[in-house]
Amino acid sequence: MRTLCVDVGGTGIKAITVDETGQAVTERARIETPKPATPEAVTAVMVELAQQQGAFDRISVGFPGVVVDGVTKTAPNLGEGWAGYPLAMELQRLSGRPVRVANDAGVQGLAVIEGRGTEIVVTLGTGMGFGLYVDGHYVPNVEMAHHPFRKGKTYEERVGDKERKRIGRGKWEKRVHQVIAQLEPIFNYRVLYLGGGNSARLDPALLPDNVRVVSNVAGLLGGIRLWQG
Repeated sequence: MRTLCVDVGGTGIKAITVDETGQAVTERARIETPKPATPEAVTAVMVELAQQQGAFDRISVGFPGVVVDGVTKTAPNLGEGWAGYPLAMELQRLSGRPVRVANDAGVQGLAVIEGRGTEIVVTLGTGMGFGLYVDGHYVPNVEMAHHPFRKGKTYEERVGDKERKRIGRGKWEKRVHQVIAQLEPIFNYRVLYLGGGNSARLDPALLPDNVRVVSNVAGLLGGIRLWQG
């Protein structure tokens, strides 16, 4: 049983195929996210990636927004037209394979969590993703990124990639530490995992003991967990 795992990002769409144990059986592929990133354009890229990956039995998609029963509700870092788009059904129609879709940060966390107590995933990329887990169970669609944080701005507006480029790495890293400090007394997590492409810009030595930087590939490899109960 092979699973095609797709990770949709604001700048790139990635794909890899894994076997039933979650081990990669193909090389990771990436295509730039189309602009504008409309549902039709993004779905076409996913179909193109699927054709490059060879044989697979099912598809998992990590999507940067709220997803309910395979239908996208929000996509703040993509284009217009995502509210109410039946992504799972449309991709299934085009690929001929069953499809499951969940929030991208949620999928990434499924690959790295230990399944004990309260665990959190924060992804740092084009925007900020968030995943919450209790004893290994994912609590879907908690969009902390769009909650007010400081100075009238949301978490995402303070630590998103656009702001990082504007203020520079040093100030941006300080803000990431402020986010971590704010989340800790709210969720009292056992572990917080930092993923996404910009997590590699942080100095791990400066992070609290219960905060860990994880590989961005986890955004893909967590896809198999969508099919495991």
